[in-house]
Amino acid sequence: MAEESKPFGRPLKFGSVIELQSKIDAYFEALKQPTHIDKDGIPIYDPATITGLALALDTSRQTLMNYEEKEDFFDTIKKAKTRVEHFAEKKLFSPHCTGAIFALKNFGWKDASEVKQTGDPQVIVTKNYVAPVVEKQ
Repeated sequence: MAEESKPFGRPLKFGSVIELQSKIDAYFEALKQPTHIDKDGIPIYDPATITGLALALDTSRQTLMNYEEKEDFFDTIKKAKTRVEHFAEKKLFSPHCTGAIFALKNFGWKDASEVKQTGDPQVIVTKNYVAPVVEKQ
């Protein structure tokens, strides 16, 4: 009688993509509720973050990244990460965007500088910005 082979490692925390997607949706829905009201009466909201998502899923950031390696869960995790990236990208248009710039670098964005020199060697125009990394084909 042959023994039945057993999978190695810990069983998956999420039994299905539907279960995982439901919990991801709950995280982003919760972000629509203010965490508190500041002294001026302005509602304060938590930002969307990868670590925040991991905590809402009752797991670690690394476990969340490991799920992205699993074919069945790849699209679900990738979309959730894109939603977090989108949040950070929108923050670039606010006056306090340093944290967003740092977060976007973790998504593969980079600081870029564009230097344009005109015919007059005394005039140099420099423009600094954050840009997504585009792979050339």
